[in-house]
Amino acid sequence: MKSRLRELSAEIRVLEDRLRQGGGPDKIEKQHAQGKLTARERVAGLCDPGARFIELGLLVAHDQYDGQAPAAGVVTGLGLVHGAPVVIVANDATVKAGSWWPETIRKILRAQEVAMRCRIPILYLVDSAGVNLPYQGGVFPGQYGASRIFYYNSIMRRYLRIPQLAAVMGQCIAGGAYLPALSDLIVMVKGSSFMGLGGPNLVKGATGQSIDGETLGGAVTHTEVSGVAHYTAENDHDCLVKLRELVAMLPHVRTAAARGEAGAPRPGNSPSADLYDLLPGDHRMSYDMHQVLRAIVDDGRLSEFQEQLAKEMICGDARIEGIPVGVIANQRGLVKGRAGEKPRFGGIVYAESAEKVAFFIERCDREGIPLLFVQDVSGFMVGPESEHEGVIRAGARFVEAMATARVPKVVLTVNHASGAGYYAMAGQGFDPDFIFSWPTGRMAVMEGESAVQAVHGPTIARAAAEKRPLDADTQRAVDEMRADYELQLDARFAAARGYVDAIVYPDETRDVLAHALRASLSNPGPHLGPFVLPALSVG
Repeated sequence: MKSRLRELSAEIRVLEDRLRQGGGPDKIEKQHAQGKLTARERVAGLCDPGARFIELGLLVAHDQYDGQAPAAGVVTGLGLVHGAPVVIVANDATVKAGSWWPETIRKILRAQEVAMRCRIPILYLVDSAGVNLPYQGGVFPGQYGASRIFYYNSIMRRYLRIPQLAAVMGQCIAGGAYLPALSDLIVMVKGSSFMGLGGPNLVKGATGQSIDGETLGGAVTHTEVSGVAHYTAENDHDCLVKLRELVAMLPHVRTAAARGEAGAPRPGNSPSADLYDLLPGDHRMSYDMHQVLRAIVDDGRLSEFQEQLAKEMICGDARIEGIPVGVIANQRGLVKGRAGEKPRFGGIVYAESAEKVAFFIERCDREGIPLLFVQDVSGFMVGPESEHEGVIRAGARFVEAMATARVPKVVLTVNHASGAGYYAMAGQGFDPDFIFSWPTGRMAVMEGESAVQAVHGPTIARAAAEKRPLDADTQRAVDEMRADYELQLDARFAAARGYVDAIVYPDETRDVLAHALRASLSNPGPHLGPFVLPALSVG
């Protein structure tokens, strides 16, 4: 049988390679002709050589705007600089001059939230023409419009003390200029960077004055006249060298380097190519989640908690590249119960398993152990037996324990993520620190066939009883619903809308999870919501 995971991985790799080309070879060549690096070249030059950069939101908007907004025109992600984790935001000037689409705002806000939740520096590589005017309605107004970026800037600067470093490496126009202005330090590139509330054309129209861009808002002007910027660089390369120097001076970076911990390799079993073959070709078929977990955790060792109780939910202690972690995962298939009990369906949360997981989460929270949720969940059990056992109360306890846990939470979806079970397993609405998916992830309220039965079941049953085919209109509606659900259940659909931070591949899973856990553990404080302010005195 063909490996579903291999096939989907190959398809998504092709898509990702295309998206990393941004506006395409012609636009890249134009950028180079101007003596400028592209956004991803800048990110690579900023990060430590050979270190992994986890790009967050690469697939965002890939299926919108007729394909004209690859990655929504901005590169965001988690990198290492001098061995310490940092968040990077880099405008891609090859995509509509780096202008802001509605999804660009969402990506920048998500990057800022990662920095705030993890308490790690955020670096802005600015090269943007500002708002994409035809789509200003989704960019400018609203609680989560562009102004939210500057709100987060201000909170990080005034209260959270999170370092924000900005490099203006191209255009930085209008309200977008407040992003570097609200940062701690600004580096500008001579001859190629501009920062101003209005460009020369707008100044000409508003005041009648004629002035060139360099004189109006170039690097020399802002470092020697206005004092808005702090350092100049001769070119993009020098700018990145300066940024790395500034990062090296940050306290948490110096501390990590002194400990020799950040970025250091840790012993453990690397998942083999066999991991691609652990999931069945049909997503509905069973498999052993223990095999998946053993391929991810160090030495394949999982110390399971209450191993013989509620076996449809796996809880246990493990390490990933030396980092202690509490693992919560869904077992699939038919799960044998205790003597005299009915078997249980794997992937379903029962009252007993909800109580077991809630207790485990609360214990990890007390002991400061981060949590890894490995999702393959179809929902909570329904029916009279389950209701009489108090599944609603137990499920609420599960959700509350997860929602209020103060430790880092990282999510990996390997197959299904459906129903209220998706919520309980640290769904996106509960602000996990990071949420990743394998290419096989399927996220929706239910599977397509279940939706068809919920909507058209009586009609289908009646036609079957009468031994006749469905009428043409009903058959068309059924086919359309199945097709719509299959499209929306695809991991690419979720990634395009920012429902997951990134699609990761099985052979990269350990490395990505370890990188995310190290970043999360930079913040010893509570991981609740986008950020938690320190205690503030009033008066």
